[in-house]
Order: sequence, then C-alpha cells, then structure tokens
Amino acid sequence: MPYFDAASSAPLHPVARQALLAALDEGWADPARLYREGRRARLLLDAAREAAAEAVGCRPDELTFTPSGTLAVHSGISGALAGRRRVGRHLVVSAVEHSSVLHAASTHTAEGGEVTEVAVDRSGAVSAPEFARALRADTALACLQSANHEVGTEQPVARVAEACRAAGVPLLVDAAQSLGWGPVPEGWSLLTASAHKWGGPSGVGLLAVRKGTRFAVRGPADERESGRSAGFENLPAVVAAAASLRAVRAEAAAEAARLRVLVDRLRAGVPELVPDVEVVGDPVRRLPHLVTFSCLYVDGETLLHELDRAGFSVSSGSSCTSSTLTPSHVLKAMGVLSEGNVRVSLPRCTTDEDVDRFLDVLPRTVAEVRERLGAPVPDPGEAAGGDRLVVDARGKRCPVPVIELAKVIGQVPRGGTVTVLSDDEAARLDIPAWCAMREQEYVGEEPADRGSAYTVRRLT
Repeated sequence: MPYFDAASSAPLHPVARQALLAALDEGWADPARLYREGRRARLLLDAAREAAAEAVGCRPDELTFTPSGTLAVHSGISGALAGRRRVGRHLVVSAVEHSSVLHAASTHTAEGGEVTEVAVDRSGAVSAPEFARALRADTALACLQSANHEVGTEQPVARVAEACRAAGVPLLVDAAQSLGWGPVPEGWSLLTASAHKWGGPSGVGLLAVRKGTRFAVRGPADERESGRSAGFENLPAVVAAAASLRAVRAEAAAEAARLRVLVDRLRAGVPELVPDVEVVGDPVRRLPHLVTFSCLYVDGETLLHELDRAGFSVSSGSSCTSSTLTPSHVLKAMGVLSEGNVRVSLPRCTTDEDVDRFLDVLPRTVAEVRERLGAPVPDPGEAAGGDRLVVDARGKRCPVPVIELAKVIGQVPRGGTVTVLSDDEAARLDIPAWCAMREQEYVGEEPADRGSAYTVRRLT
C-alpha cells in the first residue's frame, strides 16, 4: 500500500531504527551526571549534537534539541523577539509559512506586536525585493521557510537573507521540509527543523541560534540545552534523529534525482489523464519529491477517501477536507484552485510501479467522484436563457458552487453574466480560479444576504 504523504511524516529510516534501539540500551541515564552511565549518555548526546550541527551548518553549541519542530519555531520566534524588544515589535513573515509560524505571529499580535505578511505569486514564492521592502527600522525578526510544505516551492532564502543582513534584521528559516535534502543557504540567524520530516523519530526538533543573535528565553528555563529547551532530553530519539539526518543527507543527491523523475511523470501525467486539473507550485524551484494538484468539480474529502480505499495515502489542502471549511492558507495566498486538492509526497521507498498504478487509479477515481456530484460536461451548450442568471448555492459546500456555475454558464450568451450566491469561503478562491481555467471573465464579488455574490461573464 503506497504511502504518499512523506511531507507530513516520513517513514522511519532504517538507520534511525538501529540508532534508536542501540540508544535505548546505552542512553537511558542522565547526561548531566558524572558517574559512568551519565558520562556514557553525555557522549551520545554530544555526538548527536555534533552530527546534527554539521548537517545544519552551525557550531554544536549553537544547536538545541527540542521536543518538536513546532516548539522549536515557537521558542525561536519568541526568543528572538524578546531579545530584540528594544529595536521594536515588528515581525515579518511570508503568507505561506507553516501554521506554527503563523500561530506564533498571531500570539505576537495579541500581545501588542505588529506583523506584516509578504504576499506570494501563483507559484507560492515570495519576491525578495518585496520582502526587503517589508523590513523597517523597528523590525525585530523576519521569518521565511526554505521550501513550502504544501506545494514544494523553494523560497529565495539567499536573497532574502542578504536583504535582512543589510537591514540588520535576523532571519529565522523554517527548514523542516528541506533539511533532509541539503543545507540551507548561508545568511540565516535562526533555523528550525523537525526530525520526523526526514525519517527520524517524532518528538525531536532542532533550533539553531547563531552566535551574536540577540536571544532571550521566554518563560521558565533550566540548565539543560543552554536554557532554551527545558526538561530531560529524549536521548534515544535525539541520537536516532541525528543518525538518520546524516544518513539521508548521504543519500540525498541520488534519491532526489530518482524521485524528481517520478514527480516529473506525475506533473506531466496527471493533467493529460484527468481533465480540468491545475498543477500548482513552481515547476523548477521545488522539492524533488512533492507535487500538488487540484481537480475541478471534486469533493476533496471524498477523493482522498476513495484513493485510500484504492491503497494510496495522500493529503490535501482542500477546504472540503477541513473541519473549518476554509481552504488552505497556502492555496489561498497563491490564488489557485483549492477544490479537489491532492498533495503527493513520495518517500524514499517509492517505486516506478507505485507511480504507474497511481496514474492508472487516479483518472477513474476522479471520474467516479465527479459523476456522484453531478459535475457538468466539459463544453457548455449554446445560450438557452437570458443574458443574466443567478444561481443560489448558499448552504452548499465546495465544490458544489463551482459545479452549479459550470452547469449554467452555457445558458447565457457570450457577454452575459452568471451570479453565484454562496456562503462557502472556498468560493472566494475557487470561482476566480475556475474562470482562469475555463477562459471566462471573473467580474468580482459583492456582499449579499447570508453570503457573497460572485459574478462571472461568459467569454467562450
């Protein structure tokens, strides 16, 4: 059963498993104690820190092990903001950062700070000059991921780091998705990562803080991990995380080349085999193992369920799979289609046969889901009604508002309009995206009773 969700959590690497089992026998004592069991544990901890620091590209005394990548992000942001509180309380982030960064930014705003979100283009990348323009004299910290967790787009970290350095602003890089594939470009001040993203055990995060970066720990601290992560280290997991990071890095070049070929087949094959599909993310500057696409007229939750029944584990940023019924903030910031969204992220064990079978199963699965939802035929007929139609889709969720629009667009003459009434947040993103895909004109949105009115003009 192919597991295609490595971006959420990669399968445990064999080296991680071996190191974990060995460390359970050798690393159970307190590494802060001076007796022989403690000294043995300390040796293991120091060796793990040196190995991880080498992979990160920092000094061992700059690196802290945390209980998770999320805690590493929260500690890094809060510590850097506190350390530079005399400079100001302005924080700059990209609009597509991981939720852990955005949650920290929300907390900062609630405490009286100010946050600027830098927009991205349709590929999901920030503009380095635009990011530089967001920096101010009172900017205490800037945050930019190395590569996006949902669409795989790599960010211009080196150019943004140069701009931050010129402005005297420290840059925190969330390298959770990319660290297993290679080092982050120089210029960062703080870096975070999470072991389960590269095939290490869960429950281990990394926080690196360069010497010279002002940093003040928020909340109670103790003598462990330089005071930046309180509590007894999970030494077996730390050892396994460091060992697996070294192992995946040694394999990275060959594995990236192999998986990039498979992903290229998916990027080319899915739009050829499935009508009305948008592949999102940068086609070149991207992670080697990840591809994301969205299918018109498809309920994302149903699609993922059916793919699971067919033996494929994938994930989605579609609002149809969210308890909040709102699209992924990443897809929303990019302005791309969210309905029927599928993220495929291949682990190291993926074979050619796995990809072949996925390309065989996907078209049938999408077609079945569309048929169940009553999706329209691709080409609308000639006009059969007036030059203005109103479709009331209030109370109906993604992808139904778009399906209702597609069913009636052919009933108005060229130049005529269809107005869709909807209270679904996803419609704000998916109706303009549908217009771009179907070469129709999106006129705009207006408030309406119990929702919004989205107007589309028929061009073709």
